[in-house]
Amino acid sequence: MSTPDSPPPVGGHSNHQKVKEWQAYALNRSPIVKFMMEHMGKCGCPVDDSYFTVRHCDESVGGGFDALQEPHGGIVLCQNHVRDYKHAETTLTHELVHAYDNCRAFVDWNNCAHHACSEIRAAMLSGDCKMMQELARGNTGWQGQGGACIKRRAILSVSMNPACQGEGVAEKAVEDAYARCSRDTAPFDRVP
Repeated sequence: MSTPDSPPPVGGHSNHQKVKEWQAYALNRSPIVKFMMEHMGKCGCPVDDSYFTVRHCDESVGGGFDALQEPHGGIVLCQNHVRDYKHAETTLTHELVHAYDNCRAFVDWNNCAHHACSEIRAAMLSGDCKMMQELARGNTGWQGQGGACIKRRAILSVSMNPACQGEGVAEKAVEDAYARCSRDTAPFDRVP
């Protein structure tokens, strides 16, 4: 049984409905998601519930940021890949980092260096690479695991961009951007 301060339970609903409930809960209750939404508005790109959608995705990803959706992008949660509430919250945060970058820096998503920088920041700031996430993935190295995770996840995402495919293109873009972009924690004061 859920309480007013816990995400909706999983049982008895379609994947679409479950993910919609997790999304609604995160948009209204998650401190990190609400913080990112607030800062989207502060940098000139206010967002509300209509900015977010839940649908089936062909790619094996939890969600995505669509920079082409008017007026300043949109975020998708993939109903067939989001596993639980925490995954939905982390995915929303990750995609909101992309939306924030797109708003404040006018990212050219066909420029591999721009894309790499946003992926580095999203992996670092969303919680994608926190220790428990890495342990759940079977990545048990302790020394430097956070940075290795950020680079690995950024390379994976950048390599899915048609403009960044080819031998070593994503790896080079991430490596070249890492030192600069991993220092940029905006809108946070530090890595959450």
